[in-house]
Amino acid sequence: MSIFTKFKKTIGWEIKAAKPLYDLNPIIYSKLKPLRFPLIIIQLLMIIGTLAYVYFENYTVMQAIFQTAYTLTNTGFGALNESNFKNETIVFTTFLMYAGFASTMFAVGIVIDVFMNGNLRELLKERKMLYKIARLRRHFVICYHNEYTAQLARQFRENHIPFVVVDPSDNIEDIARENGYPYFVKEEPYKETAFLKAHLSSAKGAISLSKNISDNITLIASVRLYEKELGRLPFLIISNAETLNEKIRLKKLGADKVVATPSLMAKRVSAMAIRPDMENILDEFLYKIDTPIAMEEVFVKETSWVVGRELKDLRLRDTLKVSVIGITENNGRFVQMPKAETMINANSKLLLVGSQSGIIRAKRILTLNKQPEDI
Repeated sequence: MSIFTKFKKTIGWEIKAAKPLYDLNPIIYSKLKPLRFPLIIIQLLMIIGTLAYVYFENYTVMQAIFQTAYTLTNTGFGALNESNFKNETIVFTTFLMYAGFASTMFAVGIVIDVFMNGNLRELLKERKMLYKIARLRRHFVICYHNEYTAQLARQFRENHIPFVVVDPSDNIEDIARENGYPYFVKEEPYKETAFLKAHLSSAKGAISLSKNISDNITLIASVRLYEKELGRLPFLIISNAETLNEKIRLKKLGADKVVATPSLMAKRVSAMAIRPDMENILDEFLYKIDTPIAMEEVFVKETSWVVGRELKDLRLRDTLKVSVIGITENNGRFVQMPKAETMINANSKLLLVGSQSGIIRAKRILTLNKQPEDI
């Protein structure tokens, strides 16, 4: 290992380029196969011409290669010994000029056909996109484009959350440009090919916002099967539903979170009607990352030191300015505004409200096995 390589490794520059899980190179090479025939013809003409000039005119190999090259391409004449050519050399040179012109025209025609009439350009663009996606980590794979996806993408961009949009539409590139999707994949979202292209294995989760429940069902089932094949921690799967029955079905199939769109809209409109002055609270403080107030749910492990303690023993409000406004018990029961004497059980979830820095420190404290000395 060289000194420069060691230096790069020490300061963290030794980062291997991420490669896509889905390799498009074999497909691209197959599209380039028609170019092999004209290339072979040109190479054969170069070999024949070189040997002929060495034989007829006693040229050196380099002189013969030079003579053959500019004769085939018709780019010049007179640089060497053309004025003293023998008759057989003149006849051969004439043949070589016509052969070079014909092979060049043939090659240009094939190149135009490959690049203009085929989908090689689209494949090269997709390959470039897949290399960009391969660098993502802890991103979300958003499936199916619609108005929900467009709004979600805008929120993700504002909060600097990486995401990939997967949709089978032929004009997905135009859709991505109009809606500001930085990464996109043209594929049926439920296929394994889409999972590989979107680098789902390194993603945080998948979001399916199709208005067709069958699309959401298929996507959820496919992601859970892929998850088992990988043997990794469960993906966070979020979906939408139009009715309560659909929400229940999607939950049973494996969705972690299901948003009932009509119900959510009704609740929001109701809140605006009852408390107009509170309309922008959620928009300003809870739906953005770079805000003074944050809300987050923290899972309490069985090994955490807070298990069996009362809420007041944590002293989160006194030390970190963080409040516990809700507790989700392991049986699913939610306790609103818990009292100070509320007992904390294992596998429960604490809903915290406070500053970003305070919540980050609180999460770290709650995951410790031993009680910190300053609490």
